Amino acid sequence: MKPAVSEWVEKAEADFVSAQREARARKSPNYDLACFLCQQSLEKYLKAIHQQEGIVFPKTHNLVCLLDQVIGKYPQLEIWRPQLERMSSYAVIFRYPGESSNKEHALEALKWCKDIRKVFRDVLGITNA
Repeated sequence: MKPAVSEWVEKAEADFVSAQREARARKSPNYDLACFLCQQSLEKYLKAIHQQEGIVFPKTHNLVCLLDQVIGKYPQLEIWRPQLERMSSYAVIFRYPGESSNKEHALEALKWCKDIRKVFRDVLGITNA
């Protein structure tokens, strides 16, 4: 694995682990943060795939935009488009006043993140744990 790919994966995993911890916290959970971290994890996994393939990616939090750049090589990822579209909004929507997440949103985001993460790790040739 290329060093740049490995760095993206490490950052993606750190976000995933933190999202799990936050979504499952019994005392003062931050569901907004859990949703944001799920989005960030998937964004970083997509950027790792770009790095692996030598695809230059724009500065964006839009998961669908990132998906569109790799879909030709990995058409099996198309099935996740609706979830990635919804998760894209979590990069911003819950970070500022006006909208708040809840436990249901956080657990849904975590499930999608876990499922999509597995597929992205397969694409990257990483043994899933």
